[in-house]
Amino acid sequence: MTWKNHHRRGEVLREVIRTADERRDGILPMDVPGVNETFSDELTLLGSLQLRWHTSLSGRIDQALAEEPVDLESAVVSAWQATADALPGVRRVLDHYTASPTSPEMAAVMARATGKEHAMIALMAGRSGQDDTAAAARIGEAIALRARTSYPTVGASRHDHAPTLVERLKAVLAA
Repeated sequence: MTWKNHHRRGEVLREVIRTADERRDGILPMDVPGVNETFSDELTLLGSLQLRWHTSLSGRIDQALAEEPVDLESAVVSAWQATADALPGVRRVLDHYTASPTSPEMAAVMARATGKEHAMIALMAGRSGQDDTAAAARIGEAIALRARTSYPTVGASRHDHAPTLVERLKAVLAA
């Protein structure tokens, strides 16, 4: 990959993330200009989004553990939620294609990536070692579930909001 292609790929990926954050429908934004020229297929783009999520999550976990070295699990939960705040559209896309993969290959890739993420979460929370990755994945899945269930805004669209007082008054006057 040339330097120019590397930069172009980064630009397109940033636009994909921005679009996913804006839409929050969980669908890969394949209609973003440059996607088809930059990413060979949906799986390649999905892998790039998965990598962006994973690197952001691990960085935030490191930061949270430095700030809260006593309660490791709570620090990891907090980091997961902060990452979901920073990349809400990416989280929705990953959740969508984990639940509804478009091919057996995508199902396998997403299952493997999710398992590795869960193992990392368990390890960073101090709940497992590196020896048993299957057990670590189960423990990490429980921690990720705790992060999700205590995070009420995951998946909420920016366009889904409670009407303001002015909006409600306008609706009453219009009726």
